[in-house]
Amino acid sequence: MTENNELLNIRDLSVGFHTYRGDVKAVRGVSISLRQGEILGIVGESGCGKSVTAHAVMGLLPKENSFIAGGSITFNGQDITRMKEKDLRRIRGRELAMIFQDPMTSLNPVLTIGSQLTEGIMLHEGVSYEEARQEAIRLLDRVGIRNAKDRLDSYPHEFSGGMRQRVMIAMALICKPKLLFADEPATALDVTIQAQILELLADLRKEYGMAIIMISHDLGVIASLCDRVCVMYAGRIVEEGSARQVFYQPAHPYAQGLLKSLPRLDSDRSEPLSVIAGQPPDLLLDIKGCSFLPRCPYAMIVCHENLPEPVMLEGGHSCWCWKSYKEQEVASDE
Repeated sequence: MTENNELLNIRDLSVGFHTYRGDVKAVRGVSISLRQGEILGIVGESGCGKSVTAHAVMGLLPKENSFIAGGSITFNGQDITRMKEKDLRRIRGRELAMIFQDPMTSLNPVLTIGSQLTEGIMLHEGVSYEEARQEAIRLLDRVGIRNAKDRLDSYPHEFSGGMRQRVMIAMALICKPKLLFADEPATALDVTIQAQILELLADLRKEYGMAIIMISHDLGVIASLCDRVCVMYAGRIVEEGSARQVFYQPAHPYAQGLLKSLPRLDSDRSEPLSVIAGQPPDLLLDIKGCSFLPRCPYAMIVCHENLPEPVMLEGGHSCWCWKSYKEQEVASDE
Protein backbone atom coordinates (compact mmCIF):
# COMPACT_ATOMS: atom_id res chain seq x y z
CA MET A 1 0.00 0.00 0.00
CA THR A 2 1.32 3.42 -0.87
CA GLU A 3 1.50 6.36 1.50
CA ASN A 4 -1.71 7.92 0.16
CA ASN A 5 -3.61 4.66 0.79
CA GLU A 6 -3.85 3.89 -2.93
CA LEU A 7 -5.42 0.47 -3.24
CA LEU A 8 -5.86 0.13 -7.01
CA ASN A 9 -3.84 1.72 -9.80
CA ILE A 10 -4.78 1.06 -13.42
CA ARG A 11 -2.43 2.64 -15.95
CA ASP A 12 -3.08 2.86 -19.72
CA LEU A 13 -5.07 -0.38 -19.74
CA SER A 14 -6.10 -1.63 -23.18
CA VAL A 15 -8.25 -4.75 -23.61
CA GLY A 16 -9.39 -6.39 -26.83
CA PHE A 17 -11.38 -9.37 -28.09
CA HIS A 18 -10.69 -11.54 -31.14
CA THR A 19 -13.78 -11.83 -33.36
CA TYR A 20 -14.43 -13.14 -36.86
CA ARG A 21 -14.52 -9.51 -38.07
CA GLY A 22 -11.24 -8.59 -36.42
CA ASP A 23 -10.05 -7.39 -33.01
CA VAL A 24 -12.53 -5.34 -31.00
CA LYS A 25 -10.67 -2.71 -28.95
CA ALA A 26 -13.07 -2.57 -26.01
CA VAL A 27 -10.88 -0.63 -23.56
CA ARG A 28 -8.41 1.95 -24.86
CA GLY A 29 -5.82 3.38 -22.49
CA VAL A 30 -7.89 3.60 -19.31
CA SER A 31 -6.21 4.92 -16.14
CA ILE A 32 -7.96 4.76 -12.76
CA SER A 33 -6.74 5.12 -9.19
CA LEU A 34 -8.70 4.19 -6.07
CA ARG A 35 -7.96 4.81 -2.42
CA GLN A 36 -8.84 2.54 0.47
CA GLY A 37 -12.45 3.04 1.61
CA GLU A 38 -13.40 5.15 -1.44
CA ILE A 39 -16.46 4.58 -3.63
CA LEU A 40 -15.81 5.25 -7.33
CA GLY A 41 -18.60 5.29 -9.89
CA ILE A 42 -18.05 4.41 -13.56
CA VAL A 43 -20.85 5.55 -15.87
CA GLY A 44 -21.50 5.39 -19.57
CA GLU A 45 -23.80 3.77 -22.09
CA SER A 46 -23.76 0.04 -22.80
CA GLY A 47 -20.62 -1.16 -24.57
CA CYS A 48 -18.35 1.66 -23.39
CA GLY A 49 -15.98 -0.69 -21.51
CA LYS A 50 -17.18 -0.42 -17.89
CA SER A 51 -17.64 -4.11 -17.16
CA VAL A 52 -14.65 -5.17 -19.29
CA THR A 53 -12.40 -2.98 -17.15
CA ALA A 54 -13.76 -4.60 -13.98
CA HIS A 55 -13.39 -8.11 -15.39
CA ALA A 56 -9.79 -7.35 -16.36
CA VAL A 57 -9.00 -6.40 -12.75
CA MET A 58 -10.74 -9.52 -11.46
CA GLY A 59 -8.97 -11.75 -13.99
CA LEU A 60 -12.32 -12.90 -15.36
CA LEU A 61 -11.88 -12.08 -19.03
CA PRO A 62 -12.65 -15.07 -21.27
CA LYS A 63 -9.35 -16.84 -21.96
CA GLU A 64 -10.32 -18.06 -25.43
CA ASN A 65 -10.73 -14.71 -27.18
CA SER A 66 -9.67 -11.81 -24.93
CA PHE A 67 -6.27 -10.17 -24.57
CA ILE A 68 -4.68 -7.30 -22.65
CA ALA A 69 -2.97 -5.21 -25.30
CA GLY A 70 -1.13 -2.94 -22.91
CA GLY A 71 -1.00 -1.22 -19.55
CA SER A 72 -0.81 -2.42 -15.97
CA ILE A 73 -3.15 -3.18 -13.07
CA THR A 74 -1.62 -2.80 -9.62
CA PHE A 75 -3.73 -3.93 -6.67
CA ASN A 76 -2.40 -3.52 -3.15
CA GLY A 77 1.14 -3.25 -4.54
CA GLN A 78 0.86 -6.35 -6.78
CA ASP A 79 0.79 -6.30 -10.59
CA ILE A 80 -2.24 -8.40 -11.47
CA THR A 81 -1.46 -8.52 -15.18
CA ARG A 82 1.75 -10.47 -14.43
CA MET A 83 0.21 -12.74 -11.82
CA LYS A 84 -0.22 -16.47 -12.42
CA GLU A 85 -3.74 -17.86 -12.34
CA LYS A 86 -3.17 -19.86 -9.14
CA ASP A 87 -1.91 -16.70 -7.37
CA LEU A 88 -4.83 -14.67 -8.68
CA ARG A 89 -7.26 -17.24 -7.31
CA ARG A 90 -5.85 -16.69 -3.83
CA ILE A 91 -6.82 -13.01 -3.82
CA ARG A 92 -10.00 -13.29 -5.89
CA GLY A 93 -12.80 -13.71 -3.40
CA ARG A 94 -10.55 -12.92 -0.45
CA GLU A 95 -9.28 -9.42 -1.35
CA LEU A 96 -11.15 -8.80 -4.62
CA ALA A 97 -14.86 -9.55 -4.98
CA MET A 98 -17.65 -8.77 -7.41
CA ILE A 99 -21.43 -8.46 -7.37
CA PHE A 100 -22.50 -9.51 -10.84
CA GLN A 101 -25.20 -7.82 -12.86
CA ASP A 102 -27.78 -10.61 -13.00
CA PRO A 103 -28.14 -12.65 -9.77
CA MET A 104 -30.38 -15.23 -11.44
CA THR A 105 -27.70 -16.29 -13.91
CA SER A 106 -24.83 -15.81 -11.44
CA LEU A 107 -26.25 -18.25 -8.89
CA ASN A 108 -26.22 -21.98 -9.65
CA PRO A 109 -29.91 -23.00 -9.98
CA VAL A 110 -29.32 -26.64 -8.91
CA LEU A 111 -27.42 -25.86 -5.70
CA THR A 112 -28.85 -24.46 -2.49
CA ILE A 113 -27.91 -20.99 -1.34
CA GLY A 114 -26.16 -22.53 1.66
CA SER A 115 -23.91 -24.78 -0.42
CA GLN A 116 -22.88 -21.88 -2.65
CA LEU A 117 -22.03 -19.70 0.34
CA THR A 118 -20.22 -22.33 2.42
CA GLU A 119 -18.04 -23.43 -0.50
CA GLY A 120 -16.32 -20.04 -0.70
CA ILE A 121 -15.96 -19.73 3.08
CA MET A 122 -14.33 -23.16 3.43
CA LEU A 123 -12.06 -22.54 0.44
CA HIS A 124 -10.69 -19.19 1.59
CA GLU A 125 -10.94 -19.47 5.38
CA GLY A 126 -10.05 -23.15 5.82
CA VAL A 127 -12.83 -23.79 8.36
CA SER A 128 -15.13 -26.77 8.90
CA TYR A 129 -18.50 -27.11 7.19
CA GLU A 130 -20.38 -26.34 10.40
CA GLU A 131 -18.32 -23.19 11.02
CA ALA A 132 -18.85 -22.14 7.39
CA ARG A 133 -22.60 -22.69 7.77
CA GLN A 134 -22.74 -20.47 10.85
CA GLU A 135 -20.81 -17.76 9.01
CA ALA A 136 -23.19 -18.08 6.05
CA ILE A 137 -26.15 -17.55 8.38
CA ARG A 138 -24.46 -14.46 9.84
CA LEU A 139 -23.80 -13.05 6.36
CA LEU A 140 -27.36 -13.62 5.16
CA ASP A 141 -28.70 -12.01 8.30
CA ARG A 142 -26.31 -9.06 7.80
CA VAL A 143 -27.61 -8.38 4.29
CA GLY A 144 -31.23 -8.48 5.44
CA ILE A 145 -32.41 -12.01 4.63
CA ARG A 146 -35.01 -12.93 7.24
CA ASN A 147 -35.00 -16.42 8.82
CA ALA A 148 -31.48 -16.86 7.43
CA LYS A 149 -31.00 -20.26 9.08
CA ASP A 150 -34.06 -21.71 7.35
CA ARG A 151 -33.29 -20.08 3.99
CA LEU A 152 -29.85 -21.70 3.66
CA ASP A 153 -31.47 -24.81 2.20
CA SER A 154 -33.54 -22.84 -0.32
CA TYR A 155 -32.73 -22.68 -4.05
CA PRO A 156 -32.25 -19.44 -6.02
CA HIS A 157 -35.66 -19.69 -7.73
CA GLU A 158 -37.31 -19.55 -4.29
CA PHE A 159 -35.98 -16.02 -3.72
CA SER A 160 -37.24 -12.74 -5.16
CA GLY A 161 -34.97 -10.60 -7.33
CA GLY A 162 -34.06 -8.32 -4.43
CA MET A 163 -33.30 -11.27 -2.15
CA ARG A 164 -31.11 -12.92 -4.80
CA GLN A 165 -29.17 -9.68 -5.11
CA ARG A 166 -28.70 -9.67 -1.32
CA VAL A 167 -27.40 -13.24 -1.53
CA MET A 168 -24.88 -12.12 -4.19
CA ILE A 169 -23.73 -9.34 -1.85
CA ALA A 170 -23.35 -11.87 0.97
CA MET A 171 -21.22 -14.09 -1.31
CA ALA A 172 -19.02 -11.12 -2.22
CA LEU A 173 -18.51 -10.30 1.47
CA ILE A 174 -17.44 -13.79 2.51
CA CYS A 175 -13.84 -12.75 3.23
CA LYS A 176 -14.39 -9.02 3.84
CA PRO A 177 -12.60 -7.97 0.62
CA LYS A 178 -10.54 -4.82 0.31
CA LEU A 179 -12.17 -3.99 -3.05
CA LEU A 180 -15.71 -4.75 -4.15
CA PHE A 181 -16.95 -4.35 -7.74
CA ALA A 182 -20.69 -3.76 -7.95
CA ASP A 183 -21.75 -4.23 -11.58
CA GLU A 184 -25.27 -2.80 -11.96
CA PRO A 185 -26.25 -4.13 -8.50
CA ALA A 186 -29.71 -2.55 -8.59
CA THR A 187 -30.69 -3.34 -12.19
CA ALA A 188 -34.27 -4.64 -12.68
CA LEU A 189 -35.16 -3.99 -9.03
CA ASP A 190 -38.02 -1.73 -8.01
CA VAL A 191 -37.09 1.63 -6.51
CA THR A 192 -37.74 0.56 -2.91
CA ILE A 193 -35.47 -2.49 -3.11
CA GLN A 194 -32.94 -0.46 -5.09
CA ALA A 195 -32.73 2.10 -2.28
CA GLN A 196 -32.29 -0.68 0.28
CA ILE A 197 -29.43 -2.25 -1.71
CA LEU A 198 -27.63 1.09 -2.05
CA GLU A 199 -28.07 1.83 1.65
CA LEU A 200 -26.70 -1.63 2.45
CA LEU A 201 -23.60 -1.03 0.30
CA ALA A 202 -22.98 2.32 2.01
CA ASP A 203 -23.29 0.67 5.43
CA LEU A 204 -20.93 -2.14 4.46
CA ARG A 205 -18.33 0.38 3.26
CA LYS A 206 -18.40 1.98 6.72
CA GLU A 207 -18.41 -1.34 8.55
CA TYR A 208 -15.59 -3.06 6.65
CA GLY A 209 -13.68 -0.03 5.35
CA MET A 210 -13.61 -1.53 1.86
CA ALA A 211 -13.37 0.35 -1.41
CA ILE A 212 -16.19 -0.04 -3.94
CA ILE A 213 -16.27 0.48 -7.69
CA MET A 214 -19.88 0.98 -8.72
CA ILE A 215 -20.60 0.33 -12.40
CA SER A 216 -23.88 1.65 -13.75
CA HIS A 217 -25.62 3.55 -16.52
CA ASP A 218 -28.06 4.88 -13.90
CA LEU A 219 -26.77 8.33 -12.98
CA GLY A 220 -29.12 8.56 -10.01
CA VAL A 221 -27.58 5.47 -8.42
CA ILE A 222 -24.07 6.85 -8.94
CA ALA A 223 -24.94 10.29 -7.55
CA SER A 224 -26.46 8.85 -4.38
CA LEU A 225 -23.52 6.63 -3.41
CA CYS A 226 -20.19 7.60 -5.00
CA ASP A 227 -17.38 9.89 -3.87
CA ARG A 228 -15.79 10.17 -7.33
CA VAL A 229 -17.08 9.49 -10.84
CA CYS A 230 -15.44 8.43 -14.10
CA VAL A 231 -17.42 8.91 -17.33
CA MET A 232 -16.51 6.40 -20.06
CA TYR A 233 -17.20 6.57 -23.76
CA ALA A 234 -16.03 4.16 -26.47
CA GLY A 235 -13.47 2.47 -24.24
CA ARG A 236 -11.94 5.66 -22.83
CA ILE A 237 -12.45 7.83 -19.77
CA VAL A 238 -13.60 11.25 -20.96
CA GLU A 239 -14.22 12.95 -17.61
CA GLU A 240 -13.28 12.34 -13.99
CA GLY A 241 -13.98 14.23 -10.79
CA SER A 242 -15.95 14.25 -7.57
CA ALA A 243 -19.63 13.35 -7.84
CA ARG A 244 -20.54 17.00 -7.22
CA GLN A 245 -18.18 18.24 -9.94
CA VAL A 246 -19.35 15.78 -12.59
CA PHE A 247 -23.06 16.17 -11.87
CA TYR A 248 -23.17 19.93 -11.24
CA GLN A 249 -20.32 21.13 -13.47
CA PRO A 250 -19.98 18.58 -16.31
CA ALA A 251 -17.23 19.63 -18.71
CA HIS A 252 -17.27 17.01 -21.47
CA PRO A 253 -20.06 17.28 -24.09
CA TYR A 254 -20.88 13.60 -23.59
CA ALA A 255 -21.33 14.01 -19.81
CA GLN A 256 -23.42 17.11 -20.47
CA GLY A 257 -25.56 15.14 -22.90
CA LEU A 258 -26.11 12.31 -20.42
CA LEU A 259 -27.29 14.70 -17.73
CA LYS A 260 -29.56 16.63 -20.11
CA SER A 261 -31.25 13.37 -21.11
CA LEU A 262 -32.46 12.76 -17.54
CA PRO A 263 -36.06 13.72 -16.73
CA ARG A 264 -36.40 16.48 -14.12
CA LEU A 265 -39.26 17.18 -11.73
CA ASP A 266 -39.22 20.87 -12.65
CA SER A 267 -39.14 20.31 -16.44
CA ASP A 268 -41.99 20.94 -18.85
CA ARG A 269 -43.55 17.50 -19.40
CA SER A 270 -44.92 18.55 -22.77
CA GLU A 271 -41.36 18.89 -24.06
CA PRO A 272 -39.54 15.74 -25.32
CA LEU A 273 -36.46 14.55 -23.46
CA SER A 274 -33.11 15.63 -24.83
CA VAL A 275 -31.17 12.93 -26.69
CA ILE A 276 -27.59 12.47 -27.88
CA ALA A 277 -27.89 12.14 -31.63
CA GLY A 278 -26.03 9.43 -33.53
CA GLN A 279 -24.41 6.16 -32.48
CA PRO A 280 -21.19 5.19 -30.67
CA PRO A 281 -18.25 4.39 -32.98
CA ASP A 282 -17.40 0.91 -34.20
CA LEU A 283 -14.75 -0.39 -31.77
CA LEU A 284 -13.26 -2.56 -34.50
CA LEU A 285 -11.83 0.61 -36.02
CA ASP A 286 -8.80 2.66 -35.06
CA ILE A 287 -10.08 6.07 -33.99
CA LYS A 288 -7.54 8.77 -34.78
CA GLY A 289 -9.15 11.75 -33.07
CA CYS A 290 -11.91 12.18 -30.51
CA SER A 291 -14.27 9.20 -30.42
CA PHE A 292 -17.24 11.48 -29.60
CA LEU A 293 -16.60 13.65 -32.68
CA PRO A 294 -19.54 12.48 -34.89
CA ARG A 295 -22.05 13.21 -32.10
CA CYS A 296 -20.48 16.36 -30.63
CA PRO A 297 -22.15 19.76 -31.22
CA TYR A 298 -18.82 21.54 -30.52
CA ALA A 299 -16.58 19.55 -32.90
CA MET A 300 -13.52 21.37 -34.27
CA ILE A 301 -10.85 20.52 -36.86
CA VAL A 302 -8.41 19.44 -34.15
CA CYS A 303 -10.96 16.86 -32.94
CA HIS A 304 -10.60 15.01 -36.28
CA GLU A 305 -6.84 14.79 -36.10
CA ASN A 306 -5.71 14.25 -32.52
CA LEU A 307 -6.76 12.39 -29.42
CA PRO A 308 -7.85 14.93 -26.77
CA GLU A 309 -5.30 15.77 -24.11
CA PRO A 310 -6.36 15.76 -20.45
CA VAL A 311 -7.39 19.16 -19.11
CA MET A 312 -7.00 19.67 -15.36
CA LEU A 313 -9.85 21.78 -14.02
CA GLU A 314 -10.36 22.90 -10.43
CA GLY A 315 -10.14 20.49 -7.49
CA GLY A 316 -8.91 17.41 -9.33
CA HIS A 317 -11.65 17.62 -11.96
CA SER A 318 -10.32 16.30 -15.30
CA CYS A 319 -11.75 16.35 -18.82
CA TRP A 320 -10.46 14.88 -22.09
CA CYS A 321 -11.87 17.39 -24.57
CA TRP A 322 -10.35 19.87 -27.03
CA LYS A 323 -13.14 22.35 -26.29
CA SER A 324 -12.13 22.47 -22.60
CA TYR A 325 -8.47 22.68 -23.64
CA LYS A 326 -9.16 25.70 -25.87
CA GLU A 327 -11.29 27.37 -23.18
CA GLN A 328 -8.50 26.93 -20.65
CA GLU A 329 -5.97 28.42 -23.11
CA VAL A 330 -8.20 31.46 -23.65
CA ALA A 331 -8.71 31.90 -19.89
CA SER A 332 -4.95 31.75 -19.22
CA ASP A 333 -4.25 34.35 -21.95
CA GLU A 334 -6.74 36.73 -20.36
